[in-house]
Amino acid sequence: MSDLTVSLIQANLHWEDVAANLAMFDQKINSIQERTEVIILPEMFSTGFSMQSERLAQTMDGSAVQWMKQKAKEKNVIITGSLIIEEGGQYFNRLIWMLPNGTFGTYNKRHLFGFAGEHDHYTAGDKRLIAQVKGWKLNLSVCYDLRFPVWARNSILENGEPAYDVLINVANWPERRNTPWRALLQARAIENQCYVIGLNRVGNDGNDIYHSGDSSIIDPIGEIIYHKAHDEDVFTYTLSRSHLNELRARFPFLKDADRFIIP
Repeated sequence: MSDLTVSLIQANLHWEDVAANLAMFDQKINSIQERTEVIILPEMFSTGFSMQSERLAQTMDGSAVQWMKQKAKEKNVIITGSLIIEEGGQYFNRLIWMLPNGTFGTYNKRHLFGFAGEHDHYTAGDKRLIAQVKGWKLNLSVCYDLRFPVWARNSILENGEPAYDVLINVANWPERRNTPWRALLQARAIENQCYVIGLNRVGNDGNDIYHSGDSSIIDPIGEIIYHKAHDEDVFTYTLSRSHLNELRARFPFLKDADRFIIP
């Protein structure tokens, strides 16, 4: 199977301003010169991490999802990031996995951040989303999910293959807790023998909470391939299938893991 090229966009979000954020990401995506296959945006990339769900939520037919659909088609790439979505009278912190042909997958954030009252404004999801592209399997997660290793746990399937190859976490993770952020990204890579991509925002949000970014790409033994703090950045990198396979063959730790299934 071939390698996979991803682009991370670490940005300072415009607080609760959908139009401004879509315009900003439009420019940043247009600035990518390299050929890329997946573009990753932060958690709640159109608004920032806001608890104003009733005021800010859009439906799946709203401007933000339509923008993702249009941009994915225009650039012939997959675009992913989370949005505030209303559906059936409930509000979700929903990650969208948008394909160039307009079809998409969704993942509703499982672990709502009670410390900030997220559980009072949003409904938790109960299913993982493992997307596939070019033979790669990608487990998609949102911010606080990173703290819970059982939800992220990789496993060996009946065909002998791991359940996934890359863990992607999109976040609005504050600088005051960036030590756990960085440690957990490495831990998830090591224990699951996968690449981990953590994509965070930078700058102050509307509650004057500072975010240092610290977006990272980490390889399956915990080596840091990319790390960027404080500044906005657009970074493109090619994940190596041969490197992943070689590490898993040399250190077949997943085969000794506890057996359980996550739906």
